[in-house]
Amino acid sequence: MAVAQAIQNEPASDVLLSIQDLKVSFHTYAGTVHAVRGVSFDLKRHGALAVVGESGCGKTVTVQAVMRLTPMPPGRIDGGKVLFNGRDILALSEKEMQSIRGKEIGMVFQDPMTGLNPTMTVGRQIAEGLIKHQGLSGREAWKRAIELLRMVEIPNPDIRAKQYPHQFSGGMRQRAMMAIALACQPELLIADEPTTSLDVTIQAQILDLLKDLRQKLGMSLILITHNLGVVARLAEDIVVMYAGKVVEKGRASDIFYRSRHPYTRDLLRSVPRLDAPERQTLASIPGTPPDLFVPPPGCAFAPRCRYTMKICTEVEPEMTEARPGHFAACWLWHPDNPNPPVRDFKEGGGDL
Repeated sequence: MAVAQAIQNEPASDVLLSIQDLKVSFHTYAGTVHAVRGVSFDLKRHGALAVVGESGCGKTVTVQAVMRLTPMPPGRIDGGKVLFNGRDILALSEKEMQSIRGKEIGMVFQDPMTGLNPTMTVGRQIAEGLIKHQGLSGREAWKRAIELLRMVEIPNPDIRAKQYPHQFSGGMRQRAMMAIALACQPELLIADEPTTSLDVTIQAQILDLLKDLRQKLGMSLILITHNLGVVARLAEDIVVMYAGKVVEKGRASDIFYRSRHPYTRDLLRSVPRLDAPERQTLASIPGTPPDLFVPPPGCAFAPRCRYTMKICTEVEPEMTEARPGHFAACWLWHPDNPNPPVRDFKEGGGDL
């Protein structure tokens, strides 16, 4: 009895989600695509973390593994762990996962038109999860669905609940997806490119809504995006991915003002700035990402990097801690490098 009481009183871990050395591949007729190659990062309880990088770097595949939505075949999880509240999601059965999806982890998909069922009313799609996970009656679930539509600021929710997805605008469909994801008040919300294809005004509204709902409901957030403006608005921690790997991770302030990896620096230089000269020339990253059918040896960014050394093309860089909680996988910052670059960068993304 005393032991049980001690366990009950033990404080919960500060880490809600821990991804450890995750590897995901896709087997095709052309060969094996190594989409995620040993990704590791933690999400704090009640925290907001953004995963950023170019298209095809493995961001969405990583969070699909968290939800166990990787299509198998052709997909396959080759190794690693995904610990959610201490449980390894990858070891759970499909039946056990069904009790987690929607109830404990909600997800807003990249394209709401494909994420919503065109043959069902929006209200019914929201009510479905409430009936399954919370045991509400049809009448109670419908009433709650209308409340959720009102919470995500859809006007005339009692009327809109009876309509179909094609009768909603793009921004309203994204709000409906958020209502579905938040219906059971999950501990974790994953938003995969939530502002894709929306105009700037609607993007701002969706981001403000995400921020307000996260604070109101006390949930954790993983934001998948390539838009660093979105990241600055929402994220507390940032993970930068390239070619299926994490190349840098840390607090948002460290990534924006003291970034260490050349890829992160190039991403920051490609963002328009309000304080820049009138005739600003945006930087671009030369070349293309590597072919993940045959991942290159060493650093995958080496062919596009202006600071490439011989070791970069031969040996994969180790994660080096630049400051507490701030890591970068780059030989420039390795302790054994006799000529490291200047360690104090100008705020806003100066040269290395």
